[in-house]
Amino acid sequence: MNETITLELTKDQKEILLRGLRFVRSSIMLDINDLPTNESEDERRSNLRQVTELAEHVNRAAVMAH
Repeated sequence: MNETITLELTKDQKEILLRGLRFVRSSIMLDINDLPTNESEDERRSNLRQVTELAEHVNRAAVMAH
């Protein structure tokens, strides 16, 4: 079951969150794996896909004026 949460963020908070997700993505990409296996590469691709999808979702979120 997927649970959804709703957050209200300012434009600056949204940018901070996106910057953090870019950092996480870079960290995953730069992680050194001395003995890569098919499973570890699959996990890396899966993690990258999840972070990318989340960043795209946050990026599409509308900024509402109050």
